[in-house]
Amino acid sequence: MKHDDYVPLLNLTRGEVIESCHFGAFVVADREGKIIASEGNSATRTFPRSSMKPLQSLAFLENGGDQYWGLTPKEIAITCASHSGTDQHVEVLKNLHSRIGISVNDLKCGVHWPMDKATAEAMKAKNEVPDAYRHNCSGKHTGMLAFAKMQGLPLEDYLELDHPVQQTIRQVVAEMCDLDPSGIQPGLDGCSAPVYALPLQNFAMAIARLCDPEGLNPQRASASQRIFSAMASHPEMVAGPGRFDTILMQAMNGKLIAKGGAEGYQCMGIKPGALGKGSPALGIALKISDGDHAKRAISSVSLAILEKLGLMDVKVSSAMQEFSMQKIYNWRHLEVGVMQPAFSMDQVSWR
Repeated sequence: MKHDDYVPLLNLTRGEVIESCHFGAFVVADREGKIIASEGNSATRTFPRSSMKPLQSLAFLENGGDQYWGLTPKEIAITCASHSGTDQHVEVLKNLHSRIGISVNDLKCGVHWPMDKATAEAMKAKNEVPDAYRHNCSGKHTGMLAFAKMQGLPLEDYLELDHPVQQTIRQVVAEMCDLDPSGIQPGLDGCSAPVYALPLQNFAMAIARLCDPEGLNPQRASASQRIFSAMASHPEMVAGPGRFDTILMQAMNGKLIAKGGAEGYQCMGIKPGALGKGSPALGIALKISDGDHAKRAISSVSLAILEKLGLMDVKVSSAMQEFSMQKIYNWRHLEVGVMQPAFSMDQVSWR
């Protein structure tokens, strides 16, 4: 990552003066890799972090894992999730673990308090402490463990780079991104699973392929369709109450999938025809260079991209208003500034 890979994407004003600016880069691409729109360096390599989860789950599903274990769409969705650790999420995971024959002790994702504040406060009031089920990545790890057990492979080292499960995931991610598996740089994610540095344009293309898998081998195409359908129909499993990915997918009613990642990464996939008759599937890969720890840039820029692409449902949905945050208020609720995109995307065309 170089500083000149990124350009201004979101300006924050106070009065008439730009007070702050979030830099970043994004790519909108179709399944063939054609760039529909971009800002910044489209070849920037960076870690998708949890945005990579649908592709990690794809390796499991295309090898028949969901059919072998009888996963429901809700259970498929949680293998792609950064869930909030609610009781509902834990119940789904426990049922899945019981069927697979694994336990919470097999999860090597670590432990943290639920991302859902209401759940965390309720647990603290009852003097409960979290276990690995509450970790936002426990669904992904459950899928990896199920994949290993289905193949009769060791469970204790399922996160190691040379474990067959991780080797298969690496191969699938590389193929979906049209990259050489030996050339993608690995890193260690927050949950201790391998993650790979990928060019934005390649990752956007991979997400477009997940939304329109025409031309992929039959097993991969079918698995891609099952992942898209599961995420779009069970967005509450992918994130949780009040969170951007869940609210956006609920508002779009099956037109797209969304998956955020740590350090200011976001991917979205738009299904064919969602932007009008004949419109192709599109993948969007977005990186905010400062990591967006205040979580104000990702949602605002994502919604601006969707609006500029012509997905007007975003503007209509009142549920999305809190995420656009176009006006800035002080503690007396006086308007003191605005947040607005610093890019135009005037020349967008997929025809």
